[in-house]
Amino acid sequence: MSVDKIQHSISDRRRWFEILAVAVTGAGKFIFMDLLNYRFPFIIVSVVAWTVYIGFRSKNLKGIPEYWGFRTDNFKQVLRMVLPFGLVAVLLFFAVGLMQNSIHLTWHIVPILIIYPVWGIIQQFLVIGLVAGNLQDLDGILIPKGVVILVTALLFGLIHYPWYWLVLGTFILALFYGYVYLRCRNLYVLGILHGWLGGLFFYTIVGRDPFQEVFGRYLNL
Repeated sequence: MSVDKIQHSISDRRRWFEILAVAVTGAGKFIFMDLLNYRFPFIIVSVVAWTVYIGFRSKNLKGIPEYWGFRTDNFKQVLRMVLPFGLVAVLLFFAVGLMQNSIHLTWHIVPILIIYPVWGIIQQFLVIGLVAGNLQDLDGILIPKGVVILVTALLFGLIHYPWYWLVLGTFILALFYGYVYLRCRNLYVLGILHGWLGGLFFYTIVGRDPFQEVFGRYLNL
């Protein structure tokens, strides 16, 4: 099924339902990760639940994974678009980290750089794919692309409250990602880069150890 046919076969009601489900997932982050400190269970449940939803929708609407951005045909094209941004971001991370003496690199960063891209792909699917993509493709309302990108970036930044460096960093990242995604949808490139940049951001600027925060209580670290 062509992209246009898939786009018009999805009702606005379905799109608003998905946006609401993303908002509920975001609220769950504040409750289970920030308030109750159930970081690992929340991530696992979220990944499994949304993976099941992707599988369910894939069976009922052929071609929707590619429509969302689960595709490899334009991988190199999107990679060329985002790679300069990623390299500049890494240089800025270390520059800021050196200035504020917050660089704390340990072996924990290795599993984070391996695991976090999976969570990054899911996050990009939720915020960029379902929120930005659905807002852009609504039949009943025509929302300017710039507004879609700004709303998505604000949402992505807000999800990372109360860590102000993360709010700022993810807001800027989502502005760029929203622009790239609405031009050529590819969640794999955006998700992988999100995971790597996110991991480095924690260990260079934020001064936090996400491996310890997520797995420490289970591995007695």
